[in-house]
Amino acid sequence: MKNKVEEFRKQRNEKQEKLANIVGVSRQTIISIEKGKYNPSILLAFKIANHFNRSIEEIFIYEGEE
Repeated sequence: MKNKVEEFRKQRNEKQEKLANIVGVSRQTIISIEKGKYNPSILLAFKIANHFNRSIEEIFIYEGEE
């Protein structure tokens, strides 16, 4: 699954640590999500989408079975 977390975060000039604190995870988790190495839980995806005032589908792009 691809995502636009880094893109939306940079549009707001936010550091990874700030986003991590807001959504309740570690900075390392945000790094892993941005690199596509970790798919967030549905709850975390909702928190991230809500923070950016976007839908989950605008941030996380499902590309079928991997």
